[in-house]
Amino acid sequence: MTAIAISRTTKPKTPPPEDELQFGKVFTDHMFLMEYHEGRGWHDPRIEPYHNFSFDPATCVFHYAQAVFDGLKAFRGKDGVIRLFRPEAHAARFNRSCARMCIPELDPALVVESIRTLVAVDQHWVPRKPGTALYIRPTVIATETFLGVHPSASYLYYVILSPVGAYYREGMNPVKILATHEYVRAVPGGTGAVKAAGNYAASLYAAEEAARKGYTQVLWLDGVNHRFLDEVGTMNIMLRIGDEVITPPLNGAILPGITRDSVLTLLREWGIPASERPIALDEVFAAHEQGKLREMWGTGTAAVISPVGELGYKDRRIVINEGRIGPLTQKLYDAIIGIQYGTAPDPHGWTQPLPTEAFAAV
Repeated sequence: MTAIAISRTTKPKTPPPEDELQFGKVFTDHMFLMEYHEGRGWHDPRIEPYHNFSFDPATCVFHYAQAVFDGLKAFRGKDGVIRLFRPEAHAARFNRSCARMCIPELDPALVVESIRTLVAVDQHWVPRKPGTALYIRPTVIATETFLGVHPSASYLYYVILSPVGAYYREGMNPVKILATHEYVRAVPGGTGAVKAAGNYAASLYAAEEAARKGYTQVLWLDGVNHRFLDEVGTMNIMLRIGDEVITPPLNGAILPGITRDSVLTLLREWGIPASERPIALDEVFAAHEQGKLREMWGTGTAAVISPVGELGYKDRRIVINEGRIGPLTQKLYDAIIGIQYGTAPDPHGWTQPLPTEAFAAV
């Protein structure tokens, strides 16, 4: 394993009270960094005190958006053990994002080790209160200085950490989502299946419009026919019609969510029919009219499981399960949270425990 140099801060901060944690507002004392230069590859992995970057105004990431990121969490259980949730899967997705954006891939083992070591250094920032976690943001940006459309010859990989509470202000209360007919998020062949930074910038306008209408998030429809469900702005989408759970297929325009995959695995183990198939918005409204639309929820690292209580489209609004959390939604949330915090068995080996004694050497 590549040695990671560690330089500790001389001015440690005090973590905020856990009752006051928001999402992505406060950052820990340290960060991981590593550079890439053409002909040399990735080099100089290290942990340093958290600090600002200084870049030339012509740095190409500012002009051509060659940037990707991922997101995962570390959880502190009642037993005091800190657990990472599916870090290898996140490292693999991170590399797929890099490849799509012409960014040199990283050693996935080093990606995982960079995260493990950084969390170890800032272990006291992992909150203890149920429902809180340490959010982990690995990122790569292009750093060559030039104007001209071509891949950069140099890059910076870095990881930052943030103690977080609930992603949505509603917490586990059902959210309201608005299906948009005016804007599209992605089409097959584009970059919708990777976590490219530009994807999120392009989604902001529609999200702001939805917020002004009283909705929490946008439900994106397919970019070709404007009929079929794709995903919510920050989550994959699932719904239960009758006894079947349905989620849109990974068609190249939808992010392959790690939580999405975890939920599908659990559903199939529980014997609940789960289909990855196209589902039209018309089918959703028809199922509601027939009394068959039982539950709807989103899945994602930030919110884990987020129940949907209301769906809007143009001048239509429907309330799902009387605006309450459905029983399967709650069961899925409890199952995944139990694995993440170490209060339930982990038969798939999804968590990576970081025993407290291992931190003594860091």
